[in-house]
Amino acid sequence: MNQNLTSESKRIAVVFPVHNRRELTLQCLRSLARVESKGLELFVVLVDDGSTDGTSEAVLKEFPDTNIVKGDGNLWYTAGINRGIEKALEIGVDFVLTINDDEIFDDKFLRLMLDTAVSNPRSIVGAALLLWDQPHRVFQVAPEWGIRWGGFRHWVQQTVWTLPSQPFEVDLIVGNCVLFPIEAIRECGLMNESLFKHYGDAEYTPRMKRAGWRLLIEPRARVFCQPNAIPPRIRRMGTIELLRSVLVDPESPHSLRRRVNAAVHGGPGTIQGFVAVAVFFVRLALGKNLEGTYAQKVVEPQLKVRYRDRTIG
Repeated sequence: MNQNLTSESKRIAVVFPVHNRRELTLQCLRSLARVESKGLELFVVLVDDGSTDGTSEAVLKEFPDTNIVKGDGNLWYTAGINRGIEKALEIGVDFVLTINDDEIFDDKFLRLMLDTAVSNPRSIVGAALLLWDQPHRVFQVAPEWGIRWGGFRHWVQQTVWTLPSQPFEVDLIVGNCVLFPIEAIRECGLMNESLFKHYGDAEYTPRMKRAGWRLLIEPRARVFCQPNAIPPRIRRMGTIELLRSVLVDPESPHSLRRRVNAAVHGGPGTIQGFVAVAVFFVRLALGKNLEGTYAQKVVEPQLKVRYRDRTIG
């Protein structure tokens, strides 16, 4: 481990938005409180977006030093993260760690992420996300861009044993657990809440990568996440439900606006993004959507092989 980290204090703001998940939020904070943080100054910034279940009150009772930022219920994920980052900027920190409230942390995860960030200038660092009900299975780590896949492809068959053993460079880091140097935020700005009410992380780290920041995954920094709810299949939706999901609901995983914006602003270029969206719908029509059950049928390369040339250290 970089010896500077044992003696030099780093100021880190842990930022996350919440809404009516009091017990999950408390569980997350209890786990965070057990993390190894000697020599570090941690500031928890919780953005309570209009909770009506007493989340803020329960948090302040058990964790009175928490910085609470209030929302009116209309922030969604992206603006929630942005309001939290703005508070972190007011506090004055060296790093911002964005998390979700449905996570449990290995006690050394933060130290490992910080060590990787400090050892690799101009880098953004993500954790190895694992499912808490199947803790060997990797979750949303290292999405890879490809027009032939219809945009970003999420790997769904990886385990802790198929990841590289050293930090490795990726195309995008999902927002579940990401460590940002404050300089990256000052240089690149906040998430784009005008385009993304939800899923603002879809374009954030790719934008930073285009600005010259490296996107790294630290595979030894383990964070255990609640599995995502399985979205309803498009083929089984009624007409009204389908139209609402595709055209109206910004939180829907099937949102057309989200898909176009993520491909155009998160991919390598505008033309490539629109082509990828077209390819996605062709694959969907053929029953070869890599975000559906088809993804479980195709052979995935082990990431420790695929990213062999993109590891560091």
